[in-house]
Amino acid sequence: MCHKSVKVISFIVFFLIASSSSLAALKVGDRAPNFSLRDQNNLTHELNDYKGNWVVLYFYPKDGTPGCTTQACDFRDAVKRIIASKSVVFGVSLDSVESHKLFSDKNKLPFSLLSDETGEVAKLYDSLRNFLVYKTAKRNTFIIDPTGLVAKIYLSVDPKTHSEMVLNDLGNLQN
Repeated sequence: MCHKSVKVISFIVFFLIASSSSLAALKVGDRAPNFSLRDQNNLTHELNDYKGNWVVLYFYPKDGTPGCTTQACDFRDAVKRIIASKSVVFGVSLDSVESHKLFSDKNKLPFSLLSDETGEVAKLYDSLRNFLVYKTAKRNTFIIDPTGLVAKIYLSVDPKTHSEMVLNDLGNLQN
């Protein structure tokens, strides 16, 4: 194997390791890590403030990108049914409060988008993808039960059909 190929393979392996999940991934039944993040209206939300409610916490990579817009609009279209199930929806990305405001207004999103600019909350939820100098959230979702425990985890979801899966599972978990 030539020296150049070894360098390329080494870089790819390093890249995959750097962008992979931590070994201490959250599991169903674990206590959901608390957080304090600002939304698109500059209001602060802490997970502990929502004890007694079901919480749908979905992480997504970037405001305004095609897949993220599809996913946000999918949740927008299902939000009345999600609220009827006594649940709260939060979208989380590493975008700024200002970016969230533009994205939310453009797509008429009736739920909070939380700004995790440092990526610390995404990291707590094993939903941070680190591409050396560029960080983004993975497309993962967590249903958190009223006691604050992780009830369901979705990894690498399909943005087009995800809200229906969440609604079905919320119904099953609440019964």
